[in-house]
Amino acid sequence: MKKNNLPALGKIHPEFFNRYIYPKLGAHDAAVIVKPQHGVDFGVVDLGALVMVLSTDPFYIARELGLARAAWFAVHILASDIAVSGILPKYLSVDLNLPPEITEKELILLWDAVHQECRKLGINVVTGHTARYAGCNYPFVGGATMVGIGNKNKLIKPHAQSGDQIIVSKGPAIETTGLLAAYFPQVLEEKYGRDFRKRAQNIFYQMSTVKDSKVAASVGGVTAMHDATECGVFGGLFEIAQHSQAGMRIYPDEMILQNEVALTCACFGLDPYISISEGTLLACARPKFAKIVIQALKDNGIPASIIGEVVKKQEGMRVIKGNKSYPLKHPRVDPFWATFEEYLLKRNERKNT
Repeated sequence: MKKNNLPALGKIHPEFFNRYIYPKLGAHDAAVIVKPQHGVDFGVVDLGALVMVLSTDPFYIARELGLARAAWFAVHILASDIAVSGILPKYLSVDLNLPPEITEKELILLWDAVHQECRKLGINVVTGHTARYAGCNYPFVGGATMVGIGNKNKLIKPHAQSGDQIIVSKGPAIETTGLLAAYFPQVLEEKYGRDFRKRAQNIFYQMSTVKDSKVAASVGGVTAMHDATECGVFGGLFEIAQHSQAGMRIYPDEMILQNEVALTCACFGLDPYISISEGTLLACARPKFAKIVIQALKDNGIPASIIGEVVKKQEGMRVIKGNKSYPLKHPRVDPFWATFEEYLLKRNERKNT
């Protein structure tokens, strides 16, 4: 969706990335064994017996969540992208470009929450930058890089293989539901009532794949993991298949779809399968390990299901729903951002009237 001929909001689409970004990565270094690519949440530098895993994202402070919960989410966005490598996050570098109106009291609360969550996850803050600047605003208040160091034999590179079973934890549109319920609770309450609004807001703490990834990797047999962020489950699965040079058979009817997610997406007119879903783990596992991974996730309180299989590239990527089958295509642009902007404008207009 475009407005005033401006480019669509959200991540750039894969074709643009592959044509203009990927070919221009600075000086060559053979030690970089995982480079930037769609469907891979991290890069990897070979250190010999060890590997260094890195991931960079905006430092996202959704103020409507409350600063403490917003800081929890900001840390987990970054930590999740490292955890899907099979290596645990260890170090954090963070640049805080803060809005001018943030008070010292608010900054103290924000940073204390970052510190507490990093300590729980075993993450050390190594360096950074903190300042207020005109033009900066919530929710994007800077950027950060998370780093993990671990044994090379623990790294999941990732590369899905033909015959792998496809696993999805928690179902689609987790982040879509968590953020819309936080920013626009009155919309949900007016349509579905107060109790539903509360249940939708409780989706918030599902917006992390740190635990999911740790559990899945501990079982063994996992060939690829991906956090289904922008463009959701279908976008993430397309990306895994593309960079793995593989095809897929996907059965969405086998995928968990939480009631709060389904109704929230319906309320805002969003397709849950292509909407942003931080917290949904997409994993591919060898057939003899897939059910063990599912059981391990369930034993740790994480719902999950097998929703398809990886096939040879020439068989293509297809979604099979009921008796219908259609090609899996990358959504290119996540519909969440345009909807989010639309409802922000509506809310601001109501405040100003």
